[in-house]
Amino acid sequence: MSAGTGPGDLLHLVRSGRATTRGALQQVTGLSRATVGQRLDRLFRAGWLREGAGGPVESPLGGRPAIRLEFDDAHAVVLAADLETRHARTALLTLGGEVVAERAAPLSVEDGPDVTLGELGVRFGQLLRESGRSAASVCGIGLAVPGPVDSATGRVVQPPIMPGWDGYDIRSRLRRAFMEQTRADRTPGMPALPALPVLVDNDANLMAYGEQRTHYPDCAAFALVKVSTGIGSGVVVGGSVYRGIDGGAGDIGHIRVPEGADALCKCGSYGCLAAVASGRAVARRLTEAGVPAASGSDVRALLEAGNPEAVRFAREAGRHVGEVLATVVTLLNPGVLMIAGDLAGTPFLTGVRELLYQRALPRSTARLEVVTSRLGARAALVGAGTLVVEHLYAPERVEERLAALGV
Repeated sequence: MSAGTGPGDLLHLVRSGRATTRGALQQVTGLSRATVGQRLDRLFRAGWLREGAGGPVESPLGGRPAIRLEFDDAHAVVLAADLETRHARTALLTLGGEVVAERAAPLSVEDGPDVTLGELGVRFGQLLRESGRSAASVCGIGLAVPGPVDSATGRVVQPPIMPGWDGYDIRSRLRRAFMEQTRADRTPGMPALPALPVLVDNDANLMAYGEQRTHYPDCAAFALVKVSTGIGSGVVVGGSVYRGIDGGAGDIGHIRVPEGADALCKCGSYGCLAAVASGRAVARRLTEAGVPAASGSDVRALLEAGNPEAVRFAREAGRHVGEVLATVVTLLNPGVLMIAGDLAGTPFLTGVRELLYQRALPRSTARLEVVTSRLGARAALVGAGTLVVEHLYAPERVEERLAALGV
């Protein structure tokens, strides 16, 4: 690194574990002891760094243990929401991804963005009050939505199952909803909340990001498929979410499959994978067979109860998805393929494996792990929180934020 290495680069080295003492930072960056000290001092004054227990002695001649530097993940909190088609989960998380408070309750995206985002603001306010936190402690908000998102604008793009949301300014509305619910917590001199970062991404993307960063950080190519009311996927390559040019990457639910030629999808087309293998599709087949079900969550409940028709239809759905995933795996060559969502149980997974290993090239599956979710219902929340933290503490953004704090 050059002598122009700033405090953001030093913070990144500490957070990543590459250099966690002053001496190690000097060695990695080539900066002088005085320069490292000056830049670390700004991070300490901001409350972003702390000193931990002494590490191993750095000199072969002995001496005092080197003081270990640590990112202080308690100096702020993040709010996150995972918006499904019929319900939403909201959470308050530490900067390290630990869930401090959480709630889940019905909420329909079909009510439209203004009403839905306003309700999320109400729930955020309740979480803060229940946990004894103030609005000033929140450094950002992350939101997962069940549709394709243009990450540059935070707006959903032609979402098949989110009527009225196309092109809507989600960031501004959610920020305003948060302000309305926390206005009483504001005090004179408090930083203006309109600047509060609000990051929006597709739910499968954030589930993949949360799972990969938490449990598979060394996996260079990670793919997650979410099968609930709809079907979507998220891909993490080199530690970053792969979104395509405008957020459309991973929308495998709308790949055409021969078995669905006569099946009408919510997107208006016939033959989509989601029309024959999603939770909604399985629910429809169950209802036609005399077992009432309306959504992926209803199918999950029937699977948990061991309903034989639900087990049979879920396995068939898994086979349809497995056939599509054979192409996905051949194209991406991931190290981990994770199945998540309402249908991610043994019957569905069995069906996926049957067709995946039958159709994919042996070389593509030789080192592939096919697993189910480890974070469960919290995956998108953890992913959303992590996205906010990585955005705020990225090296290129640290200098600007330190200046705003006056340090």
